[in-house]
Amino acid sequence: MKWVRPGHPEYDETRRLFNAMIDRHPAVIAPCADPKGVAEALAYARTHGLEVAVRAGGHSVAGMSMNDGGLVIDVRPMKSVRVDPEARTATVGAGLTCGEFDRATQEYGLAITGGRVSTTGLAGFTLGGGSGWLERAFGFACDDLVSVDLVTATGEQVTASAQENPELFWALHGGGGNFGVATSFTFGLHQLGPKVHAGVLMWPGDAAPELSRGYRDLAVAAPNEESATLIYGIAPAEPFVPADMVGKMAVYVVYVFAGDAEEGKEHAKAYRELGPVVDLVEDTGYADFQCSLDDPPGKYNYWSADYHDELSDDALDVIIDSARNLPGPSSQQLIAHWGGAVSGPAAAATPLLNRTASWVSHPFGLGDTPQGGQDAKAWVKRFRQDISPYATGGVWLNFIGDEGQARIRAAYGDENYNRLAQVKREFDPGNVFHGNQNIRPAVAV
Repeated sequence: MKWVRPGHPEYDETRRLFNAMIDRHPAVIAPCADPKGVAEALAYARTHGLEVAVRAGGHSVAGMSMNDGGLVIDVRPMKSVRVDPEARTATVGAGLTCGEFDRATQEYGLAITGGRVSTTGLAGFTLGGGSGWLERAFGFACDDLVSVDLVTATGEQVTASAQENPELFWALHGGGGNFGVATSFTFGLHQLGPKVHAGVLMWPGDAAPELSRGYRDLAVAAPNEESATLIYGIAPAEPFVPADMVGKMAVYVVYVFAGDAEEGKEHAKAYRELGPVVDLVEDTGYADFQCSLDDPPGKYNYWSADYHDELSDDALDVIIDSARNLPGPSSQQLIAHWGGAVSGPAAAATPLLNRTASWVSHPFGLGDTPQGGQDAKAWVKRFRQDISPYATGGVWLNFIGDEGQARIRAAYGDENYNRLAQVKREFDPGNVFHGNQNIRPAVAV
């Protein structure tokens, strides 16, 4: 077993997170290549009275995958991938990123909903639900789970599926890392690609009011295969960006059609008729598209999110006003359109509440310096206050940081939260796994 402690040549690199705002120093990091290593690390933590965090290789923007003075179980070495194209399943290790998963499954023209960037860690993404470009067509990533292998707080290796530990299996469809250390996932796969019609359309910022309303109306009428996401940001200095737009507010539509590329091209005409000044939507490999918008590590990040049943003109005006005051050139306002398979039959089989919401507003505050990070945090909080009259009160926990226990309950509702707490009491009664959007064990009666 490898132990990485302060002074080890790999310590600083191993503890470094995507979000520069988080700078924590654990007593020991345990890179685990298999379930046996996880059990050994948990035993070490029990013996030495150490807090436990679990790192699976993605963003964990709130820093929940790292701690100060405790033990970090790092499952990034678990990179196995086994795709069965005939059964349309994939069994993968918990250390995979969404991009690595997509590259493996796209060899056979198969996919699940992955993260909106390829660097998202597959394990945390799935256990939190799994929202991405393909969700209107395929639902969330957790909807395609066939089974999950995990190691409990006592070191026991268990499998959760519809037949084995079914209540735990239900809890893993959005309940996060509360119940054990996931080591392996088996997914059912959907036919997709390898070519899709996808990419980015771009308009100048002064088009935002008219464009936002046009986007909303087109998105509402779209088929389930179509995902169109509206993003407000700052135009970068790239060859495809007109010189007079660089450094100014811009509006983007990220378009993905999860079906025949020719059909996707036909549906994309409606957005092209809105007159973009940049059109990068084309027939492309899905895995290539999915990594084309990757955000760089090392920024000072603060994110949040809210649900909306509708986007009124007044709500759009609030979002646009916020976007006109982005706290840095990397910050963004994002509006994701839900519906389709998100609110389909699979929704009832998960603890996630409010899957019938039509929209998600998702502010990304990014700074280049510690002060820039604090400015980004203040901007996000101010926006959440301003948009609250138009929000349902629900929330997607993978989109936010630590915003308190009330927000966690809002994600599940009281009934589902209480059911999750019962599962928590069975599999982690001591709340060993609390470095997450924490579900507290139910009190025995």
